[in-house]
Amino acid sequence: MFRYFLFLFAAIVTACGHQTQPAANPFQPADLVNPLVDAANSRWFFFSSACRPFGMVNLSPDNLVEGEWGSGYRYDVDTIRGFSHIHAWQLAGVSVMPVNGEVDYVRGAEGFASRFNHQNEVVKPGYHKVLLDRYGITAELTSTTRVGFHRYTFPENKPGEIVFNLGGMLGPSEMTDGSFRKVSDTEVEGFTTNAPTRRRPKPYRVYFVAQFDRPFQSLDGWAGENLQKNITQIADVRCGGIVRFDQPGTTPLLMKVGISYVSEAQARLNLETELNHWNFDQVVNDSRDTWNEWLGKIEIEGGTHDQQVRFYTDLWHALQGRRIISDVNGYYTDMTGDSPRTRQIPLDATGKPAFNHYNSDSYWGAQWTINTLWGMAYPRVMEEFCQSMLMMYRDGGLIPRGPSGGNYTYVMTGAPSTPFFVSAYMKGIGKYNTEELWTALKKNHGEGGIMAKAGYEHDTFLGGGLSHYLKNGYVPYPIPEGNFGFHQDGASLTLEYGYQDWTLAQLARKLGKEEDYQYFMKRSEGYKKIYDPATGWIRPKDVEGKWLEPFDPYNYEHGFNESNGAQSSWFVPHDLAGLAELMGGKEAAVEKLNKAFETAAKQGFTSGKSHDAELQEELRRIPINYGNQPSIQTGYIFNYLDRPDLTQYWIREVIDSVYSGVDHTSGYSGDEDQGLMGSLAVLMKIGLFSMQGGANEEPIYEISSPIFDKITLHLDQRYYPGEKFTIHVKNNSSQNRYIKSAKLNGKPLESWWFYHRDFARGGELELEMGRE
Repeated sequence: MFRYFLFLFAAIVTACGHQTQPAANPFQPADLVNPLVDAANSRWFFFSSACRPFGMVNLSPDNLVEGEWGSGYRYDVDTIRGFSHIHAWQLAGVSVMPVNGEVDYVRGAEGFASRFNHQNEVVKPGYHKVLLDRYGITAELTSTTRVGFHRYTFPENKPGEIVFNLGGMLGPSEMTDGSFRKVSDTEVEGFTTNAPTRRRPKPYRVYFVAQFDRPFQSLDGWAGENLQKNITQIADVRCGGIVRFDQPGTTPLLMKVGISYVSEAQARLNLETELNHWNFDQVVNDSRDTWNEWLGKIEIEGGTHDQQVRFYTDLWHALQGRRIISDVNGYYTDMTGDSPRTRQIPLDATGKPAFNHYNSDSYWGAQWTINTLWGMAYPRVMEEFCQSMLMMYRDGGLIPRGPSGGNYTYVMTGAPSTPFFVSAYMKGIGKYNTEELWTALKKNHGEGGIMAKAGYEHDTFLGGGLSHYLKNGYVPYPIPEGNFGFHQDGASLTLEYGYQDWTLAQLARKLGKEEDYQYFMKRSEGYKKIYDPATGWIRPKDVEGKWLEPFDPYNYEHGFNESNGAQSSWFVPHDLAGLAELMGGKEAAVEKLNKAFETAAKQGFTSGKSHDAELQEELRRIPINYGNQPSIQTGYIFNYLDRPDLTQYWIREVIDSVYSGVDHTSGYSGDEDQGLMGSLAVLMKIGLFSMQGGANEEPIYEISSPIFDKITLHLDQRYYPGEKFTIHVKNNSSQNRYIKSAKLNGKPLESWWFYHRDFARGGELELEMGRE
């Protein structure tokens, strides 16, 4: 178990700047999570506090409410503009605020905003507490998966009010077309609508039911600029409701808010099913127990206190961002057609939904992050995401690459869901109709499939340049048909398509489809057509086959998606031997890559410490960037070039520089993207990785240099025969980062990798470390 000492818990409290409530057993992984890491650079869906793993409800304060970036909880902003229940990819909704005194309701969030102080704040997994200075109200938040639970302590001898703000900007969406209605003197219900965005093309409605533990005295509301007294119902493009209580006194007011994307009736069902009592502290403790169960799938021993804090914060992020959108009975809203349709997830033998339906940002870069981590520690989650995407295929005809509220968003590029599916299939995660699975994935790799679309290209299939790729073996830059979306950088598209085609080829071989195997393997060699031997880099070509002039491998987004040529030239995870041969052999490739790391080290291996900094041109001129997905695999390439010692060295350097911070100013150095960077950091710190994303016919794990003395992964025996897989690391230290010898289940391991099947059986990996 954990080698934690008594002083560590007090140290956590000090480091987080708050006190936590007493608990029966304080030495648990949830107590080590620091939600405030990188909170000064927060994105709408980044920050989390009152939330369960993958929860539909992610209840937390909003300091800023305008836009996808720089919104939600922002540590350096001293004002709270509401507590909203949804912080998801392109989704928001149901913002509430306790108030008293003079309030300008019709101004929306700015009219009832309040300052606060971090000294009067408690933030931990499943719980958030803060004092609203303007009103003297203490707000406490917790949740179940689909229900937000609020406890508000008002000043004595003052009336209390709860404001439901159903209009105005809230993160990525403008909230519009709301409705607010009295059900009884202890219950209200309504909805608000996420207006379409550039990324999510159709509106999406959020329904809610709110119940109070005592009767309220009256309801007011506003529609547009008009405040209305003593209402029973109000609705408008921009509206809100005000629930008034007559001097709640010192006894805290309790409010439960159930949400659904289907109907008010479904929101009420979610509420009554998941939270049929009023014991706030019990829900806080239940949430903590849930997080301990999930985070405890990986136990660590050794390392410093800060390393333990950061590890469980990373793992916590790996279980965030991507959110459940289906109700307790399996109902969900399908937006793939001309109008919303209510669908039903299949039920299992017990009458419960067989899986959850999910909202998700892109799987772009997931092959090196959640594909591997979820497959090891959370195979049930991986299967549910696969089944969820197959449901969307049945509904709308395509496997998505980043669904939002039942919409196709076409976020990012390529067919990144293919490696996710193939990785799951190769590991035996899930049961599928193999012909349906093959047909669905293959469709995405052809004309009329996801691969043909640029980022957020909703109405055409031209921006991905797929027709040129199929004809000439590469995607030109620029794409001659014109601009149809984002990320139309041909060299990156060629590299991405090649890897994804390779993963599909592996599935074809597994299914005995030899002709398809040969076809997609041939397609996967397109990178060779855009490697320029004169410069030694992958280099964009136009449609006539002419190299991009002038060419600067450090020039950002000139043929390369969210990267430059120096970073993306290494994006050939499926054929590193072939890439090295083009570069002049393994020794030449090692020299080139090692020099890139030496150069990147001077800049901390990132383009600055935040996404805002990454946008600065001078910070983009870096050959390796661990703040975004395109080059996060590069440290492990040395393994494939016969220099595992350099993998062990540089991975430790990247951990120390990029993924070790435990304060609010840094932590993920750019774009965490719903657990991708958290997952990567976890894999680095336990010393396991998968260059091909687990899509090999026999998946493998590559070994680097773990930072802990002992790591225990508890296996899900519904999927794997083994009980646990343990990594023992002897003589471990920051200096002793090199593997001198290795044993797998007591037998010498002569290679830098081992099979997933050995992991699945359970066992022990022993590593003896040294300075050389």
